Amino acid sequence: MSSVLRSATTGQDHSTAGKYRPVSTHLAIAPPVSVVIPAMNEAENLPYVFKTLPDWIHEVVLVDGNSTDDTVEVARELWPEVRVVRQRGKGKGDALISGFEACSGDIVVMIDADGSADGNEILSYVSALVSGADFAKGSRFANGGGTDDMTFVRKLGNWALCTIVNRKFGARYTDLCYGYNAFWRHCLDKIDLDCTGFEVETLMNIRVVKAGLKVQEIPSHEYLRIHGASNLRAVRDGLRVLRVILGERSNRRELRRRAHRSPMLGSARGEAS
Repeated sequence: MSSVLRSATTGQDHSTAGKYRPVSTHLAIAPPVSVVIPAMNEAENLPYVFKTLPDWIHEVVLVDGNSTDDTVEVARELWPEVRVVRQRGKGKGDALISGFEACSGDIVVMIDADGSADGNEILSYVSALVSGADFAKGSRFANGGGTDDMTFVRKLGNWALCTIVNRKFGARYTDLCYGYNAFWRHCLDKIDLDCTGFEVETLMNIRVVKAGLKVQEIPSHEYLRIHGASNLRAVRDGLRVLRVILGERSNRRELRRRAHRSPMLGSARGEAS
């Protein structure tokens, strides 16, 4: 239990107490947690995003996509210590990569800026990581998850793309195109992100499986965007995601060989949903 300290209020070793961040009266964590929020013209939504973020996180990294509203000013007012990164390129993938590079925490959480995600769920993600997972993947379709913001066409497309990834790469995902995830920062060395668009989330999900990382799905509820309109286009973006999937070579045979050699890896692959 080097990463998690339970019963923080009783029997606590005061010589090491300063190393831990209190999460509740019964739980504290040692690893610093960085939250990355890519945002472009989300000033109206940021108050809803920031009010759900736990006060025990190490840092918030806001990646500003050249906003023309008060996104940066609002972020600094809501979270004075926020670290603002000005995006040089374009696209969600480019923004996330820039944010990941700026993080100083051991754990990285990626969350959208439109108010659709509940920051209180971060505890579930972090708990999965300190309990042994490499990558905690949010799922709207795992037991306990849900969504208020998907049409039938988008659900069908997500299911079809998810099925392709599961069959091609040996994954067991219940959700594919969802941007609420968390991981140990060292995982970035193994997945080598090189995608600048919205499809970056799919690429991450594929490459963590190809790298043999231990994945745990986290039930998550997606709410409606609060203000503004989404740039998501089901058909256009679905085709981009499909191209990413087809462009990645499957290494299922190698994963099976590694799992056969390592019982621990085989157990981890069995938990990847």
